[in-house]
Amino acid sequence: MMQELKDLYDLPDVSYIDNMTLDDVQNQLIEDYMTRYKEIAGEDIVMMRADPYRLMLQSVGVLMYQTLLYVDRAGKQDLLKYSYGDYLENLAALKGLNRNSATYAATIIRFTSAAQQIGEDITIPQGTKVTNGDVYFSTNTDALIKSGSSYVDVSATCNIAGEAGNGYAPGEINALMDSIRYIGSAMNIVTTAGGTEEENDEDLARRIYLAPAGYSTAGPVDAYKYHALDYNPNISDVKITNPAPMEVDVRIIMKDGALPTDGDIQGLQAHLRDNDIRPVTDHVTVAAPETVDYAINMKYFINKSDLNKVDTIKNEVNSAITEYINWQRGAIGRDINPSELTKLVINAGAKRVEIKSPVFTVIKATSVAKLTAQTVTYGGVEND
Repeated sequence: MMQELKDLYDLPDVSYIDNMTLDDVQNQLIEDYMTRYKEIAGEDIVMMRADPYRLMLQSVGVLMYQTLLYVDRAGKQDLLKYSYGDYLENLAALKGLNRNSATYAATIIRFTSAAQQIGEDITIPQGTKVTNGDVYFSTNTDALIKSGSSYVDVSATCNIAGEAGNGYAPGEINALMDSIRYIGSAMNIVTTAGGTEEENDEDLARRIYLAPAGYSTAGPVDAYKYHALDYNPNISDVKITNPAPMEVDVRIIMKDGALPTDGDIQGLQAHLRDNDIRPVTDHVTVAAPETVDYAINMKYFINKSDLNKVDTIKNEVNSAITEYINWQRGAIGRDINPSELTKLVINAGAKRVEIKSPVFTVIKATSVAKLTAQTVTYGGVEND
C-alpha cells in the first residue's frame, strides 16, 4: 500500500450509528417494550427466551439493524477512506477526475517481403491483423514496403483491452491473418506492453487524495506525484527528490514493478515540463530508478501435524514468495527486508524459514530492488 493511502486508512474509524451492534438494537427493543408495558399495565413483565413477543421483537431488530447498516454505509460513502465503486467515482467527479478505462497493449510489427517480390511496392493496409492464436494486433496505419526494401515496421494495437495483450516476446505474434501478396512474414519485434485493466478503487482513491496538490504550480512534491499518476495509468509509484536548488528529480516505476521505457520517460518529462504544471524556475528530469540486485536463497520446513497438507502449503509458500517479490519491487526506496519474506512464508503455513539471502539492505530514495536469482528448498517436516 502506498504511503498516501496508508495515511488515509490510518485515520480514526467513524460510525454513523454510534457503533451499535445487533444485540444493542434487539436489547433496546425488548427494554423499550417492557418499559412501555409497565407504563400501561402498571406491572412488570418477564419475557423468557422463548417468549413469542421476545422472538418477534428480535426479528424486528434484525430488520432495523439492516436498515441502520445501510444508513452507516451511505454516510461513509462520502468519506474517501470507505468509498468504493460508483460512490468513489462520484467523489472523484468532485475533483474533476474520472476512473481510468482499460488500455490496449501495443507493439511494433515487422512485415518482411517474400523473396519473389520484384520491382513493385507492397501496401500493408491499416487494420492488418497478426496473431499468436490467442490475441491479435491490428496495424494502426497504412504502411509501404518500397521497391528495393525488404521490410517495414508498423505500430499495432491489441484487440483486447487490459493486460491480456502484454508480455509477448519478440517473434511470438507471428501469424498473418490477412492475405497480402508478396509478404513472407510478419512478427512483433518488441515485447507487447502498455495494456492496463480498468483503474481499481485503490488507485483511484490515491489520485483523489493527491488531487488538491495538483491545483498548485508552486512545485510541491505531491503536485508532481499527482500529475505523474494522472498522466499515465501504468505508473504505480513516483519518487520526487530535489538534488539541488530548482532541480526536480522524478523517478517512476510501472505496474508490477517494471522499469519505464524510454517512451514512458520522455512522455512524462514533456508533460511535467509544461508551464501549467511546473514553476518556470524548476528544471524537471524524469528517469528510471537505479536498481539494487538481490537474490532469494531460502529453505523452509513444515510441521509434522500438517503432513496431510504438504502440497497445499508448498503452493501457498510459492504464492507467498511471489507476493514478497512483488512487494519488494513495488515501491521506490523500499529497503530489501527479509523479515517481510519470513512473515509471509510463515503465514502461508511453514513452521520455520532459513534465509541465506537476501540480507537487510538499505535502499536509496531513488533506487528499487531487483531480483536476480531465486533458490527455494523444501526442507521436509519437523516435529511441532
